[in-house]
Amino acid sequence: MDESRAVGESALRKAGRRLIPVMVLCYFFAYLDRTNLSVASLTMNESIGLSASAYGLGAGLLFLGYVSLEVPSNLMLHKVGARIWMCRIMVTWGVVASAGALIQGEKSFYLLRLLLGLAEAGFFPGMILYLTYWFPAAQRARVTAQFMIAVPLSSALGSPLSGLLLKLHGLAGLQGWQWLFVIEGLPSVVLGVMLLWLLPDRPAAASWLTPGERTWITSTLAAEESAVRRGREMTVRQSLGDKRVLGLSVVYFALAFGLYGLGFWMPQIIKKSLDIQSDLRVSLLTALPYALGAAAMVIWGRRCDRGGQTPGYTALPMVLGGVVLAGSALLTESPWLGYGGLCVCSIGIMAAFPAFWSLPSGILAGVAAASGIAVINTLGNVAGFVGSYWMGWMTDLFGDSRWALVTVGAVMSGGGLLVLKVGSGLRHQSDPKLLTGQLS
Repeated sequence: MDESRAVGESALRKAGRRLIPVMVLCYFFAYLDRTNLSVASLTMNESIGLSASAYGLGAGLLFLGYVSLEVPSNLMLHKVGARIWMCRIMVTWGVVASAGALIQGEKSFYLLRLLLGLAEAGFFPGMILYLTYWFPAAQRARVTAQFMIAVPLSSALGSPLSGLLLKLHGLAGLQGWQWLFVIEGLPSVVLGVMLLWLLPDRPAAASWLTPGERTWITSTLAAEESAVRRGREMTVRQSLGDKRVLGLSVVYFALAFGLYGLGFWMPQIIKKSLDIQSDLRVSLLTALPYALGAAAMVIWGRRCDRGGQTPGYTALPMVLGGVVLAGSALLTESPWLGYGGLCVCSIGIMAAFPAFWSLPSGILAGVAAASGIAVINTLGNVAGFVGSYWMGWMTDLFGDSRWALVTVGAVMSGGGLLVLKVGSGLRHQSDPKLLTGQLS
């Protein structure tokens, strides 16, 4: 027993060190290419004549392309393997992201955003699925947090970088926002090609594991999958209509509503509410909420694993973040207290993500997991379109973003309460004490 445990600890430690940094780097640029529009908008909107509503619509159009291919993309990854499929996704989206420099007006803006969504479709749910090929359920919130730390890091580091790239205005006849798209899109192409060597499809293909370590991971995950199947065998078709899957999709909609509602608008909100003229200073103030969120994500992910990955770990940060955001927007005239509300909400969003993504594997296994995770991400990411457009429409309607922020907070809080009902009975089939703490 002790020997088996030692083999398992070694296997998971190697998998964590080999795979997680690569996945984080990929997601860093994926999220940067998706949301760098928020900093580009500080100069691009005036340059090409975009209203707040038009900008919100274009920001959200990415998600219409994104959600349309999520399920087939994940099924294809399950069939052909992560190595080839993730390479295809990253190279395609890197090219399209760089092509954002070609935007000239509303129509080209809408088209490029839609194409970027189509290109990136399947990346995030594919990576979540990929983690289930390597890590037992008792480790999953932690490794998901380690992977998803790319989201706040991308904003915390990417926002100042984007602010600096705006200063390239006029170089070689291009505006700063055009250089931003070109320079930040190219690393995804390079990384995509490198995945052919860096991302083994399954533990059996990992040359850096010993035969015993490969066997341990494969047998451990097979036993967990068997336990899930015994609870209820589920086909792809059943996973698409399962009430718990659909319920988790609604919860994820509320979480993504907050993420993208703030993500695409935070620099503009900060610039206007705090009356700051320097785009670089705005980008630095945009980075702080995400830096705090990165720390919260890691700490809360560890706490979630120790506590057994119950729905309460998703609900608490969602409700807290939503209530503070709505309250700070509605009840105070102080712009800096409003900024504090943005920080607390960002912490709540980031902390809830790894806890949430530990829940689906409690009811899904095998090809049903591939389709079910994609369904949750697909329906949830409709919020990327709705939230982005809603923020723009409400801002144009009322002349500022206050009521838009109140609705974001209300939706998040509602989602946090819903997960308590939807998530009852979603318990993992593995021992929550299994190998905790061995991936750090």
